[in-house]
Amino acid sequence: MPSYVVTGSNRGIGLAFIRQLSEDPKNIVFALARDPDNSQELQELHKSRKNVHLLQGDITDVKALKAAATKVGSVTGGKLDYLVNNAALVDFNRQELSPDGYTEGQEELLEDDYLKSFKVNVIGVIHTTNTFLPLLLKTSETTVAKIISLSTGLADPELTVIGKLTDLSPYSVSKAALNMVVAKYAAAHKDNSNIVFLALSPGLVNTALKPPTPEELENIKKTIATFKKQYPDWSGVPLTADQSVGYMLDVIKKVTAADTGAFLSHWGNKQWL
Repeated sequence: MPSYVVTGSNRGIGLAFIRQLSEDPKNIVFALARDPDNSQELQELHKSRKNVHLLQGDITDVKALKAAATKVGSVTGGKLDYLVNNAALVDFNRQELSPDGYTEGQEELLEDDYLKSFKVNVIGVIHTTNTFLPLLLKTSETTVAKIISLSTGLADPELTVIGKLTDLSPYSVSKAALNMVVAKYAAAHKDNSNIVFLALSPGLVNTALKPPTPEELENIKKTIATFKKQYPDWSGVPLTADQSVGYMLDVIKKVTAADTGAFLSHWGNKQWL
């Protein structure tokens, strides 16, 4: 019975992972969230599907992660097949600022913005991976274990320069660092052909819980217009969370040891939209 841990599973892409993975009763699915009791849909899945297990924990809280890993091991016999590092911080405050967009006197604000993103999107993923890695390594003795860390096409330096993409700089920079973290794990375990580390972009996904404000809508229009210049054949319509997860699960299924350390899109290549 394949086992999965998905972080940030209370909403959006994480919840879609839980929903789709748990459709197969042979899968054992663990939903890790800061406050699983606060997600009605996650609670309903837990009640209606016996293969869904809820885990409470923030990915920056090592003690909570260790408790979650212990619970997973007690259910699976000390093993884990898949870890999906989905939890992330996307701070939309000052989203339009490039690194030099902070004015004089905002140096501490700049540091705070970037450090908050790094704490969750880089350090949090490292803590999560390190905590669950012993379970994944036990699985990899007999089959291929996969650690999937969700990244973003905004972390692609080439696209950033060509498209003049300055939005969400702390998020983009931290995700670029995450891609290197994935590569470092892959390098450290390169001799083990039964474990794969992958950075995977979900594409442009609509995960909004409410309609955008006029200002947010204007920013969305600008972003879409920018992307259309680079991808003229793109429809301009963001994916739903379920569409994105469906594509990503296909990629996750197909990747092998030859792909370890790669940074891929939801199409399994470098096409970000």
